[in-house]
Amino acid sequence: MFDKYFKKRRIQKGVEIEDAIMTVTEKEKALIETPFKRKGLSLVWYFILLAMFFILGKVFYLDIIEGKYYVAVSRENRIRNIIIKAPRGNILDKFGRVLARNSPSIDAVVMPNFLPKSSEDKKILAEKVAGILNMNSGNVEILFLSQNEKSSEQILLKENISQDQALILAEKIIELPGISIEKTAIRNYEDSAIFSSVIGYDGKITKEEMDKNKNYLMTDYIGKTGLEKSYEKELKGIYGAQQIEIDSKGEVKKNLGLINPQAGNDLVLNIDQGLQKKIYDSLSAVLEKTKTKTAAAVAIDPSTGGILAIVSLPSYDNNLFAGGINSEDYKKLISDKTFPLLNRATSGEYPPGSTIKPAVAAAALSEKTILEETTVGCGGAIHIGGWSFGDWKTHGGGIDVKKAIAESCDVFFYAVGGGYANIPGLGMDRMKKYENLFGFGEATGVDLPGELKGFIPSEEWKLNYKKEKWYIGDSYHCAIGQGFVLATPLQLANYTAALANGGTLYSPKVVNQIRRINGENEYIQPEIIRKNFISKEVMRIIREGMRQTITSGTAQPLKDLPVAVAGKTGTAEFGEEDKTHAWFVSFAPYDNPKIAMVVLVEGGGEGHSSAVPVTKEVYEWYFGERE
Repeated sequence: MFDKYFKKRRIQKGVEIEDAIMTVTEKEKALIETPFKRKGLSLVWYFILLAMFFILGKVFYLDIIEGKYYVAVSRENRIRNIIIKAPRGNILDKFGRVLARNSPSIDAVVMPNFLPKSSEDKKILAEKVAGILNMNSGNVEILFLSQNEKSSEQILLKENISQDQALILAEKIIELPGISIEKTAIRNYEDSAIFSSVIGYDGKITKEEMDKNKNYLMTDYIGKTGLEKSYEKELKGIYGAQQIEIDSKGEVKKNLGLINPQAGNDLVLNIDQGLQKKIYDSLSAVLEKTKTKTAAAVAIDPSTGGILAIVSLPSYDNNLFAGGINSEDYKKLISDKTFPLLNRATSGEYPPGSTIKPAVAAAALSEKTILEETTVGCGGAIHIGGWSFGDWKTHGGGIDVKKAIAESCDVFFYAVGGGYANIPGLGMDRMKKYENLFGFGEATGVDLPGELKGFIPSEEWKLNYKKEKWYIGDSYHCAIGQGFVLATPLQLANYTAALANGGTLYSPKVVNQIRRINGENEYIQPEIIRKNFISKEVMRIIREGMRQTITSGTAQPLKDLPVAVAGKTGTAEFGEEDKTHAWFVSFAPYDNPKIAMVVLVEGGGEGHSSAVPVTKEVYEWYFGERE
């Protein structure tokens, strides 16, 4: 087009300027075509710049915004932290004899983020693992499928596996992605049945427990009952960790560092292992003779409130739980009608019977409704209107407060509690006041879980909850520890300790000291609930009455012991079959008490027939063979 234009122009003018014309033509031609070339080039540059901005933006997002996440993922694929479990603290008796220690164990665990991704591969893996561990492959598969594939938290597959199973898993670890073994420890309880009521047991943590304890793993053990539960924070150690570098096959290439675990703190108890065994054996022998199956006993140091022994029968083997109890054993325990898992000493509530009479006598003497010299004649019963309130025997005339305690005269305490003849009754509200002072109807604050409070009624309570008024007969019954009154063996032991030491009520404690890993010992100081709530003169009278129980009263078999003993028998009716619980509370030596003790034989008849013989046998050993 342009060539034709210039050629035509050259012919018309007849001028031979071809070279000049051709030069002009190329420049003009370039000027006309350049905008089209530049536009195309600009589009290319715009595209390049846009791509660069996109790449830079992505780099910024991945490196700056999500950088930490991807660094962590990268490290997780290369570096693994292997948790090193810390052993739980030991539990020892007051003389340093070990009652609970640790035994090596191995668990099979699952690491969800290393499991195969496909369901089919998980099924194949489940079949392999189940074959090694003697498990149901369907259950293993369900476990695999239910896990978060991104989670690096170990999940328990099977605890306490055999050495052979652990070796097979270790040999086939490359074939079993996501499966690992973990060294741990399980509890080994010495004399398990004898101490299970106080030590309790630990076991694998549940999801509900994990929700309440944030610093635990799903493979952890945690205290379930007894001291294992109440002192969990002290007994649990601090984890260590080993950091290793692994390759794509999961094989260890390099050890990157080690943080040593710290063992949990040891507990040193007030419990005397020998005394605990003696009480357990003596009670067990009595149960065989009386054909009853349930009993409890508690011994306390009156000077500190330290618990020297605490026994509940029947008992159970807490080692069953430590190793992972099977369903058959567990079903047998929970279906047992004697409730072996119940700690009767702290969680059993019973009518205390005549063992509460010293507290009622202390109330009457303190309120001056009777004097030391006040006497009552006992003809075997009190008759009020058409009602008769009988005694267990006819005591005759001249029964004063000390003789009433020694011989357990019901008629005397009917009069003291509800009033009779010339004695104004205390009434339930005043009896309740003093019984509360001695710790009845209140928690003792013992360092064991599951303590119950017992129950001391009031006139207002009966009106509100029973919709009935309070009758004099109610006061009579409560004055001898029957009716609505309930107490735990621990409360009775603690109350007896207060009588023994002259009027100081302690909060009883099982643990004497905590031995920390740093070498420091934390002593559990005696905790006084209240003191001097009964005058020394009243205490003297009550104590003399309890001494007469041994010298001339209902517990004379204890007269020939090597030390002077004071005590009070109790026979408490329960149920509708005229059965009775047998009680005996005591302390010794009389002038300088070292031990206060309660013995309960459920359905054991009268106190002197079963509870007293146990007490005698224990004291003969404690103040004889033991020393």
